[in-house]
Parts: sequence; C-alpha cells; structure tokens
Amino acid sequence: MHTLILITAAPTTRLAYHAFQLACAMKSKQQSFEVFFYQDAVSIANAQLWRAEDELNLTQAWQTLNVPLNVCVSAALSRGVSDEENAKRHHLAHDNLAEQYTLTGLGTLAEAIKSADHLLQF
Repeated sequence: MHTLILITAAPTTRLAYHAFQLACAMKSKQQSFEVFFYQDAVSIANAQLWRAEDELNLTQAWQTLNVPLNVCVSAALSRGVSDEENAKRHHLAHDNLAEQYTLTGLGTLAEAIKSADHLLQF
C-alpha cells in the first residue's frame, strides 16, 4: 500500500503539523508514502521561514525524515519560494528553497496520484 500525502495547508496551521506527524508515524512503521507540497504549503520549503523557539519549524522537521520533498514550482514561485535555477531565470534577487526540497511540476503530482493507493490531503 502506497500513500500520497498532499499538503496544501499553510505552515502555521494545525493541519500542516498533523501531516508531518502522520509522515513520522508512517516512516516509523516503514509504510510506503510520498509527499507533495501544494498551494500555501509550499511556504514550508522556504529556507527563510522563521519560527519562534517554542514552535515547531516544519521546514527543518520535514528535512529530518530524509524522504523526497516535492514542491509545486508554480505555487512556490507565486509565493516567493525559488531554487537557484528559477531565481536566475526569473531575475529574482536570490533563491530561498530549503535543502532537500525539490521544485517540480504538476506532472509529478499527477503521477503520484496515479500510483497511490491512498491520497490524504491536509
């Protein structure tokens, strides 16, 4: 059984936190899953996203799982998140995509949906 965790919730919401907790549980049980960040959730991939010390930094938390972290490139760019290649292409001052996150297109999401037995959206 393979699960796609589709995260659309902003990083400041409980839903985004619950998505991470589910991924942690699935990883600990060695269950097959993949992650795709879309809509407001792409802000999680922003390396400049700051959180207070007493709050979970989801950007860093997801990095600890060592799983592919796919991020919708269009949604990311429209929310100010860019990798080096797109920063150059679109004449942006700098890139800010956090390490281990990958900008990808909706084709990746379509393939993930097609291959998943379950889709959970947060």
